[in-house]
Amino acid sequence: MKDFGLKKLYYSISEVSKLTDLEQYILRYWETEFEQLNPSKNRAGNRIYTNKDINLILKIKKLLREEKYTIEGAKKILAEPNFSIPAPKIHDLPKTTEVKTSSPDNGQVDSSLRKDLEDIRNFLLDLHSKL
Repeated sequence: MKDFGLKKLYYSISEVSKLTDLEQYILRYWETEFEQLNPSKNRAGNRIYTNKDINLILKIKKLLREEKYTIEGAKKILAEPNFSIPAPKIHDLPKTTEVKTSSPDNGQVDSSLRKDLEDIRNFLLDLHSKL
């Protein structure tokens, strides 16, 4: 599995939701269906996703949404020893990232998150163009 060399080691569920363009409840549901998707939790009990987790989520999304597999069919494919599908198409990632602030104090954090997500998207676009 390729390491995209992204800036952060861990991502929150809200960051992964924005990056993958999937609702948080879908990510939580997929954890119950796909044993390979098992993000760690921090001391506060919040999910923390790695680059590997994000890559797996994008592959699951591709199987279910583009390839039109059922959850059971996708499970069988993921369980195959030589499982490999092409990298998700970059257009699967959101074109823009909107981060809503809940308080005026979050402005700097939100702009930092927005920049991180834009950097990740640009990196993946560049990587995809080289494949």
